[in-house]
Amino acid sequence: MTNAELTTAPTLRIPGPATPYQGDIARYWDGEARPVNLRLGDVDGLYHHHYGIGEVDTASLGNPEDSESEKKLITELHRLESAQADFLLGHLGDIGRDDTLVDAGCGRGGSMVMAHQRFGCSVEGVTLSAKQADFANGRAAELGIGDHVRARVCNMLSTPFATGSAAASWNNESSMYVDLDDLFAEHSRVLKVGGRYVTITGCWNPRYGQPSKWVSQINAHFECNIHSRREYLRAMADNRLVPQAVIDLTPDTLPYWELRATSSLVTGIEDAFINSYRDRVLPVPPHRGRPRLTESAHGRAAPGPPGAARPSRRSA
Repeated sequence: MTNAELTTAPTLRIPGPATPYQGDIARYWDGEARPVNLRLGDVDGLYHHHYGIGEVDTASLGNPEDSESEKKLITELHRLESAQADFLLGHLGDIGRDDTLVDAGCGRGGSMVMAHQRFGCSVEGVTLSAKQADFANGRAAELGIGDHVRARVCNMLSTPFATGSAAASWNNESSMYVDLDDLFAEHSRVLKVGGRYVTITGCWNPRYGQPSKWVSQINAHFECNIHSRREYLRAMADNRLVPQAVIDLTPDTLPYWELRATSSLVTGIEDAFINSYRDRVLPVPPHRGRPRLTESAHGRAAPGPPGAARPSRRSA
């Protein structure tokens, strides 16, 4: 399978929205220009649309009274966001230079650039936003990697990629915009047998009973629908993606939000995230799965308490 065979549709072809909701999401992200996304990306040219993980390097922040304090804080927030992308890429498995990866919901392309820099492979991204796709492609061209990294405008539930053509694929905080059964059916189709899928996402905790008021606020803010952890595991298993691991990143995510809440880049949603993480009603696990070898084989990761990782082996 060559890259030419995998990517036949021109980037600038913008399909009409399949549903009114899809059109609303495209308009939302076409009009999005928050400083929290752009100013962080200006640090080193990697523009992300996800959040960060890891402990804050307080020494790097220096004195809060320093005139450079805000600049240092922005740099630290960006470091944590890139650390999250690096964590995801580290779970994609053994990727070679001849492989192709798929980023479903690629935003402005920061994770795609990091993936190419890490593996030397081709990376295809999809987004509903023509503005984001143009930005990502322009940035790839500036870096001289436009032949290897490309974003296109299309629905992640119906991509133009050939069946079994991707070595690995992922959603990085973008799966809350779609039906999970449809999403995982498409990933399962695109991935080669034995390929790996990874998602990092916030999901509401079934042990709480229902989505909390904090989750409802986040849904309203981003016009999305956060799913439960149980829904993720069920949809993966139903679509021939055998869960390998579930890792709770909630403790690693909270420091990012607490730091962001002290910056000039607040958007008004910080308290909802902080309270949901502290109350353990919105854990943030990455789910890692592989396609099954046969239609009849099956495997499933049992839901565990927050903080538990329960791997499930690929069935033969």
